[in-house]
Amino acid sequence: MTVALGLLHMATTFSLSSTPGAKVWFFGAGIAIALAGVLNLLNRRYGQAAFGLRAACIGANVLMLCFAAVAGRATGAAAAEQVVMLTLLLSSLVLSAMRSASVGPDAP
Repeated sequence: MTVALGLLHMATTFSLSSTPGAKVWFFGAGIAIALAGVLNLLNRRYGQAAFGLRAACIGANVLMLCFAAVAGRATGAAAAEQVVMLTLLLSSLVLSAMRSASVGPDAP
């Protein structure tokens, strides 16, 4: 889900009517969101066996959540946009912290 959100963020870059520098930063934020999603997928699969991966995933999710909250306020995003982004990123954080959301090493 977070990977798709990052891809959507990158795709909407081209519809912005702002400076090229702002578009680069917006696209870069989409890359960061997508990479955090990839980290979540790795954590889901290998997090029980690799504590460092799990800790890095939780840390990345906390940072992405904080970044999205500050960025939404700073850019004047609509309340609905902020709620959707923060809800998705918060759910990623909660799931990354739950051991029961991980797949065991014996699962296919």
